[in-house]
Amino acid sequence: MKLHELSPAQGSTRDVKRIGRGHGSGNGKTAGKGHKGQKARSGSGMRPGFEGGQMPLQRRVPKRGFHNIFAEKPEIINLSALEVFEDGAEVTVEALREKGIVKKAENGVKVLGNGKLTKKLTVRLSAFSAAAAEKIQAAGGKAEVI
Repeated sequence: MKLHELSPAQGSTRDVKRIGRGHGSGNGKTAGKGHKGQKARSGSGMRPGFEGGQMPLQRRVPKRGFHNIFAEKPEIINLSALEVFEDGAEVTVEALREKGIVKKAENGVKVLGNGKLTKKLTVRLSAFSAAAAEKIQAAGGKAEVI
């Protein structure tokens, strides 16, 4: 294969919409903007969420509780993801990265109890749900919080 033989996948690209190029194009005269009005003017456009002066939806909806934008959330994996390890293996963040199960894991990894575990594993991670820890121990392994 040569450089000049490369082309994008079938259906992944579209032709550019050529506006204001005559009646035959289907987008002539007003160039797809209709007749007059705010949206027909150059430089027009309202900010996202603007409703013409009506109280916007994001301000009409009642707010409740507190959402901490600085909360450090751990990566979440299910118990079934640990089946890729061999029997008797030690599962750490580095091991999960090598297998491609997690990407960053800057704030640790939490294991949830969805799925079955048939192998005896020593799992050393940040957090476990009660069900996950129980299933790991039932399979003969250890769930250690680091």
